[in-house]
Amino acid sequence: MSATPDPLLGPADVRELAAALGVRPTKQRGQNFVIDANTVRRIVRAAGVRPDDVVVEVGPGLGSLTLALLEAADRVTAVEIDEVLAAALPATVAARMPERADRFTLVHSDAMRVTELPGPPPTALVANLPYNVAVPVLLHMLEAFPSVERILVMVQSEVADRLAAAPGSKVYGVPSVKANWYAEVRRAGAIGRNVFWPAPNVDSGLVSLVRREEPLATGASRREVFAVVDAAFAQRRKTLRAALAGWAGSAAAAEAALRAAGVSPQARGESLTVHEFARIAERRDLRPPDLDQPDRDQDRDQPDRDAAVVPHGAEREGRA
Repeated sequence: MSATPDPLLGPADVRELAAALGVRPTKQRGQNFVIDANTVRRIVRAAGVRPDDVVVEVGPGLGSLTLALLEAADRVTAVEIDEVLAAALPATVAARMPERADRFTLVHSDAMRVTELPGPPPTALVANLPYNVAVPVLLHMLEAFPSVERILVMVQSEVADRLAAAPGSKVYGVPSVKANWYAEVRRAGAIGRNVFWPAPNVDSGLVSLVRREEPLATGASRREVFAVVDAAFAQRRKTLRAALAGWAGSAAAAEAALRAAGVSPQARGESLTVHEFARIAERRDLRPPDLDQPDRDQDRDQPDRDAAVVPHGAEREGRA
């Protein structure tokens, strides 16, 4: 009796699919596809995907991770921006996992613009995120889909370190604080370069986020807290008294707000917890009027070390 073929994609399957679709991974587009079934099953295990989970996946690519998620979850909704890949994925699922095809939904869209998904609310997010937009996509999904309780993402190793960094770390910054506003964050492993085709020039890491059961106890809004965070790290080498002068209206006003929040004016942003940033933001009487303007996504263009910067020549879309 012949063994049942593995429905997941192996190296030959990925290359055949890419050839059939006319998809050629290039440095210009930064495409790298996961070619190892053991790796995607490991990701699903690390994510703790349960049989009753409704999983949302961002950037499914050819479907390597998608198929592994369908093995474990109740439903999977994949958000894909690439027109060719989005058109092909439902057929790949139907061909390799026909008994689960009715549990799969494809949304052809930019993940940064998605604010609702078809079907039941998602309970988990599992994704191999494009490196150059990993942080803004992650924060957007956390904000847009409060039903998501657990997240496991594969990102550039450097970005994984920043997301999971604790106060006082040299890589602690904007991504660390903003992710911690929503969830408890930790590193969940490393991924070798040889599981991708073609092999990238950077290492990858897994990051686990478990959403807080109760939101942070603060009278400040997310927008207000994030404004303080952005100001503190825009000039991270300066003391908070100086770095928050623009936010507060003057250095003296910043010092007053900091002292009222129980934070030393001589401290720097890299030493503060998200709770301390929230306490500073609660000083509403000291904030400048422009904080009432519409929220801007400042994670795409942080001027200092806190942006998810990819080394030159190492950009990739991180397709699964």
